Amino acid sequence: MTGRPAEAQRLRDLALLRRVRDRIDREYAQPLDVEALARGVHMSAGHLSRQFRVAYGESPYSYLMTRRIERAMALLRRGDLSVTEVCFAVGCSSLGTFSTRFAELVGVPPSVYRRQAADGSAGMPPCVAKQVTRPIRNQEARGPVPLLA
Repeated sequence: MTGRPAEAQRLRDLALLRRVRDRIDREYAQPLDVEALARGVHMSAGHLSRQFRVAYGESPYSYLMTRRIERAMALLRRGDLSVTEVCFAVGCSSLGTFSTRFAELVGVPPSVYRRQAADGSAGMPPCVAKQVTRPIRNQEARGPVPLLA
């Protein structure tokens, strides 16, 4: 009979984790940190981080940065903002951290992406450009592990 309360708690935790993920999706440009996200769902920061990673495969901070980079990519494709303006528009407070994380996820620095996007997505509907240029997280980019014989 101990399975039912544990399952109920797991379902409650998953609902709270969805609330955290939805908040990140909505408020990505706001100053968010794991402690603030955890307070919002009455969890400790450590518990939130562990449970979020189990549920979504990455930490809340990594998920937040991915959302910010996705939005930055869209703004850079538009071409009317500088890299620095885009950095601050998506909620990053450090141009260096933004550029490093952008290059990790996208494969090129934001300035190079901005130049390439102007050429590559010309005439492409924004909804298609967003899907085609979606950043690949590290765990998605990994290929199959070769088997040793």
